[in-house]
Order: sequence, then C-alpha cells, then structure tokens
Amino acid sequence: MERNLWWNNREKIMRLPTVTIKQLLEAGVHLGHKTFRWNPKMSKYIFGSKNTVHIIDLTQTLEMVNSALVEIHKCVASGGKLLFVSTKKQASEAVLNLAKDTSQFYVNHRWLGGMLTNWNTISNSIKRYKNLTENLKKENTGFTKKENLKMGIQRDKLERSLGGIAEMKKIPDMIFIIDTNVEDLAVKEAIKLNIPIVAIIDTNSDPTGINHPIPGNDDARRAINLYCDLIKHTILDAQKNIMQNNEDKDIVEEKSKDNKEETKKGIYMAALVASTGSLNLRDKNKVRVLKNSPREILK
Repeated sequence: MERNLWWNNREKIMRLPTVTIKQLLEAGVHLGHKTFRWNPKMSKYIFGSKNTVHIIDLTQTLEMVNSALVEIHKCVASGGKLLFVSTKKQASEAVLNLAKDTSQFYVNHRWLGGMLTNWNTISNSIKRYKNLTENLKKENTGFTKKENLKMGIQRDKLERSLGGIAEMKKIPDMIFIIDTNVEDLAVKEAIKLNIPIVAIIDTNSDPTGINHPIPGNDDARRAINLYCDLIKHTILDAQKNIMQNNEDKDIVEEKSKDNKEETKKGIYMAALVASTGSLNLRDKNKVRVLKNSPREILK
C-alpha cells in the first residue's frame, strides 16, 4: 500500500505493509469475548455473535488498522517516538521485541502510577537504576557481598519496570496499547497529557478517549504478533525516509557551501575590477588587494 505525502515541498512515498481480511481471519482478530462480557460502547464495531461469542466487524478493523498505521508513520517520520505498552503475558514478549527492533520505548512488566504524569519522580528512579547498573559493573564496588546482593535485587526490580524507558528523555509523542482494560492507568495518563493513543480494543473494552482505535482480539498470540509485525514494518519504512531526508539535507548543504564560495569569489573579482579597472594579477599590489575584504577594496 503506497500513499503520497508532501514533506519539505517534495513528494515522498509512504510504503505501508498490506493486510487483508483473510490474514485477519487466520490470526483470529475477529473473535471477541463472550456476549455477557461485552461493553455496549463497542456495539458499532460488532458484526454479530456465534456460539455466545461476539464477532468483530473486520471491514471496519481493516480500515482502522490502515488509518492507524498512517498516523504512526507520520509520527515516526517527523522524528517522534512511540511508547509500546502491554503488561499481559501474551503480549509482553512481542512488545519487547517490537520495541528493540524499531528502537522505541516499551513497558511490558508493570505500569507504575504517574509514569507519564509524574515524569520528574520517574526520571529520578531511572537515574537510580542507571547508577546501580554502573556500580554493579565495577569489579571493586566498595560494598560487601550482602550489600551487592541487595543492590542487584533493587536493580533487577527497577529494570523490569523502567528498563524499557531508561533512555526516554521526555514523554512520548504517541502511545500504542494492547488491552485498554488492563492498561487503564496508561490510557488515563495519556488522555490527561493529550498524547495520541493507538490501541487494540476488544469487545469488552471502552473506546472512549482512544484517538486511533483498532477493534480486534487482544488475547490471541497470533493476533498480537500480526499487529506488532504491521507496526514494525511501518516504523522501519518511516525511519528509512528519515535517513533519506538526512542524506538529501547533507547534499543540499554541500551545494549551498559551494555556491557561497563561488559567490564570494565573484564579489572579490568584481570589487577588484571596480577599484583597479583591470585584472593584471601579476601586480603585487593588486594581489594584496585581492586578499582583502570587499569593504576595504571598495574604499
């Protein structure tokens, strides 16, 4: 799937990964929860029910997946960073691999209250985690064996909760959530800070406040792997565009430098002609004048 965008007055191609309804069916994206566990706000995304299980309308899912991928591509291509959030067992490993493959941030163990809204406190905890890591890497830490053991336990605990955001300097530009019921704190904090949310919402979820909802199964591993794979290819393509833009900027800068040098030479030569009336470079006085600045020459 290709879409045209205009960045820096130039046409760019957005190469999004293609997905079909057949792939969504094979991954089990259409399977919702039991009919008695549904959220009435999800009724517009539900196609029907079979054997007391709600069936999600995949035509809407397909459209919303594509629109969400476009927003993710725009965010990454403009230099933004994403935060992937899912602490449930089925998705924690997939989120970890996705974040590492795309150089983004993640939370896959436990969402700490205030992780976004109370960033100053969280950043202090991150500093503590980094200090413990550096101290434990040293051969002679200066602490006893028992103290080193306690520091190692503290480091491991902080790493599980904060390891995925240790390099995050500020709040993310976009957040991707799998299962908004489990990650309700993350949703509330993102809404409070006006951070765009892309989320997988099942039939028992609340789509209120989600900027880019994707109706689908949030429990099946195959469905989760499909979502992560689509997002991975989208981000990698956006990062390629960033690299291409940087290369183009370098070329433009080199050309502008060359043009400036040629312009300066032209100014010197024109000023020399105006002051001497000729260009006899054998004359030492004229050579000396050529080395001076245009202001001195025009005097």
